[in-house]
Amino acid sequence: MDRQHAMRVFQAVAADLSLAAAARRLQMSAPSVSRAIAALESHLGVALLERSTRGVQLTAAGERFAGDCRRILQEVEEAEASASGLHGQARGRLNLAMPLLFGQQLLTPILLDYLDAYPEVQIVARFLEHVPNLHEEGVDVAVLVGKLPDSSLFALQVGSIRRVVCASPAYLARYGTPQRPQDLIQHRLLHCTADTRLPEWRFQQQNHLLSIAFQPRLSCATHQAAIAAVCRGAGLTRCLSYQVHELLEQGRLSRVLHDFEPPVLPVYLLYREGRRAAARVRSFVDFAAARLREHPALR
Repeated sequence: MDRQHAMRVFQAVAADLSLAAAARRLQMSAPSVSRAIAALESHLGVALLERSTRGVQLTAAGERFAGDCRRILQEVEEAEASASGLHGQARGRLNLAMPLLFGQQLLTPILLDYLDAYPEVQIVARFLEHVPNLHEEGVDVAVLVGKLPDSSLFALQVGSIRRVVCASPAYLARYGTPQRPQDLIQHRLLHCTADTRLPEWRFQQQNHLLSIAFQPRLSCATHQAAIAAVCRGAGLTRCLSYQVHELLEQGRLSRVLHDFEPPVLPVYLLYREGRRAAARVRSFVDFAAARLREHPALR
C-alpha cells in the first residue's frame, strides 16, 4: 500500500463525505477509492468511516486522522517545494488566524497591499479570538496579543497595546468621569464575555493589582457589540486599545482611568520554521511586521 496515496484518498473522502465525489476529484474509479480506504483501515486497525445507504460519515478516529492527514500532507508538500527550490518564490495558499477586530481594523489593508505585491499568493483568513495550534490546524501565521506560549514557534513583536476603559463624551457629561477604579461601581458597565466570563476588571494601583467585581448592566458576547453600545451612550466598557483607536481619534469615545491601566500587552506574529519557512510565509511576516510597527494603534 502506498500510504501517502491512501492518505490523500482519505483526505478527499473526508472533505466531501462521499466516495463518489472523492473519486471524481481524484480522477479514480469508485472501487479504487473504496479499496484504498479499506487498505488504510486494515493497516491502522481501526474504522475511519461509518458507511450507510445515505453515504459515509467520519468516526471519532477518522476525525482525528483527517486532521493529522491534512497537517502531514501539507508538510510533505512544503518539504518537496523546499527541495525543488520553490521556496525561493512566494506562491500558494497562506493560512492566517487573527482576532476579528484586529483583522478588520489593522490587518485587512495590509493583506490587500501584500496580495498586490505577491500576485501568486492566495490568502485564507480565519478570525479567531484564541490562538490556534498552528501545527495541528494548518495555520501559517497567527496574531497573538499577550504573553508568548512556551513552544517551538517563532515570534516577531510588532507593537504593544493596553486594556483601556472608555465611554462616550455624552455619557461622561451626564454621569461624570470616574477618578478611581472604585468609582466604577457607581456607573453603568458593559462587559464583554469574550474577554472573560467573570465580570471583573483589573487595574494597577500603586504597583499592586486591583480587581473590581461588578454587576454589568449589559453583557455582550463580542467586543463589537459592547463598543457599539458604548458609542450610543450606554455606559463604560473595557477593551483593547487597538479596538477603539479610531473612535478615540475621532472623539466618539473618551478614555478614562489612564493612571490605573495594567501594564502593556505585546503583540506578536507567530509562525513556524523561522527562515526555513516557505517564501509566502517569510514574505508575509516581513511585509506585515514592517507595516504594523508603523501603525499608531500599536505604539
